[in-house]
Amino acid sequence: MTTAARPTFDPARGGSGRGEKDLSALSKQYSSRDLPGHTKLKYRETGQGTSEENRNRDFRKELEERERDARSGTGATSSSSGKALPSIVRKAIEANNAGGGSSAAKRAKPDAGQQQTQQAAQQQAANMDADEPLDNDSSDSDSDSDDDDAALLAELQKIKQERLQETARRESEKKQEDERIRMENILSGNPLMNYEPGTAASAAGRASGLGGDLKIKRRWDDDVVFKNCARSAPDKKTHFVNDALRSDFHKKFMDKYIK
Repeated sequence: MTTAARPTFDPARGGSGRGEKDLSALSKQYSSRDLPGHTKLKYRETGQGTSEENRNRDFRKELEERERDARSGTGATSSSSGKALPSIVRKAIEANNAGGGSSAAKRAKPDAGQQQTQQAAQQQAANMDADEPLDNDSSDSDSDSDDDDAALLAELQKIKQERLQETARRESEKKQEDERIRMENILSGNPLMNYEPGTAASAAGRASGLGGDLKIKRRWDDDVVFKNCARSAPDKKTHFVNDALRSDFHKKFMDKYIK
């Protein structure tokens, strides 16, 4: 399949050589993808943070002025910087100032009901006898609650101690049982050491299929007819000697044909 229909395909052209036609007068076609897309060089405009502008700016001074304006609540920078704060920061500062003013006004003007309640409480406290205890009931309740807390803590500590003791007791019992089982296995593991009747070894032998006299049970295939048939066959001694004169073949050959 031809690929000459592609817009970026540049086919071969004839030249002015021998046997070739002169095609230099033909017009040339270019694809739009072959044309340059950017023909103008872009430069930074004023205010886009060029190196010269950044070199001439005093960032410390601008930062101090913005912090001072933010603390004062004006929301605008000084005329030297020539720029205002961002809209988001300015809106946040204005909202904070508005909220602070409203809350201050609310604090400055309390309700009349609250004023009457405070005055009544102050009058009642002034009319009370100075010698009369004020927090008798509260002190009793506090002492009772302290006693209850102390009792609960003591009970909790007692329960913890009992649990620790129970855990230690179980661990010691488990260790003793493991040691007892290990000693029994050592004593009764080898039936040749303890073969007297009535001992643990003889009982273990009877339980495992051995008699008290340590006789092994016969296998199920002991009474077969053809058993160990190859046992009576003579053993063929095969040994290798690295000497042709002392080899078995040489000896047999000499005995057969020479003697």
